[in-house]
Parts: sequence; C-alpha cells; structure tokens
Amino acid sequence: MGNRLSKIYTRTGDDGTTGLGDGSRTGKDALRVEAFGTVDEANSAIGVLLAVPLPEDVASLLTRIQHQLFDLGGELCIPGHAAIIDADIDGLEQQLDHYNDALPPLKDFILPAGGEAAARCHLARTIVRRAERCSVALSRSEDVRPQALRYLNRLSDLLFVLARVLARADGHGEVLWQHARRHG
Repeated sequence: MGNRLSKIYTRTGDDGTTGLGDGSRTGKDALRVEAFGTVDEANSAIGVLLAVPLPEDVASLLTRIQHQLFDLGGELCIPGHAAIIDADIDGLEQQLDHYNDALPPLKDFILPAGGEAAARCHLARTIVRRAERCSVALSRSEDVRPQALRYLNRLSDLLFVLARVLARADGHGEVLWQHARRHG
C-alpha cells in the first residue's frame, strides 16, 4: 500500500469539503460524511471496549467486527462500492443467537450499565444505532446498499446482547429499569 498517509494535513479541507474514496469532494456536513464518520466513531467505541479485560471469545469477535466496520466505512465513503456481504450479516446473526441462547429472557428494560465493560458495550451500541440512522437518512437521497443498513441493525442487536453477557461475566449483573419507582 506504500506511504498513503505520508502527510497528514493537506489543507484541502480548509474550505469545508472533504474527499470521498472515489476522488470526488463533498461538504464535511454531507449525509454521506456523517454516515461513514459515525461508523468510524462506532469502530472507535468498540476499540475503547476492547481496552478493558474481556472474555477471549468476545474480544476476538469484536476485533473481527472492527475490520468489518472499517470495510463498511469504506463502502459508505466510496459511492457505488460494495464491501459488506450477506455472509457478514449471517455471521452477526449466528453470534447473536449463540450469545443470546445462554441468557434468560428479558422481562424488563435494562439500563446501559452493569460494570465497565458492559457500559462501554452499551455506548458502542448506541453509536452503532446512530450510524444506522445516519445511513438510513443517506439512503433516502443516495444509493446505500441494503446490506449496509442490515449490518448496522444486526450489530446494534449483537452489542446489546454482548452487553448483557458482559454484565453477567463481570459479576455486576444487569441493572433493571425501575418503572414503578417513587420520586421523593
């Protein structure tokens, strides 16, 4: 790949535009930039999650997901490019089923808590949801492959389940929302 990033600043974005992967330029506030930028933010949040001790299988899964998110960011950055495939979504669904099968059914809402790893996972989940909303907004005006949207939807579900797993693994347990609490 060579020295693609030999110089970090180019000054080309000083006018409020940024380059897309196909060489075209667009506003830094464009929906496409918001979509791939939020995917990048989600990837970074998973990196923050990986910075704490995790079960090895979860850490390995999250590292694979980081690579896929990088691919997805590239897909969104290059109009017409395809990187996420149905097998990537199938893989998320298999992992979702695997981890969810060991959990008791949810009877109440849970709060985004349950220990450091679980809380970081919940934060990553909410950023993935925002990436999904940004990508859906983009899809209303430009082509976005359905695989990209499905991937983000499944990933947020998987991160929810992993947060539940991590809350239990950490010994903190899930924090249930107390809908009938009294204020005093």
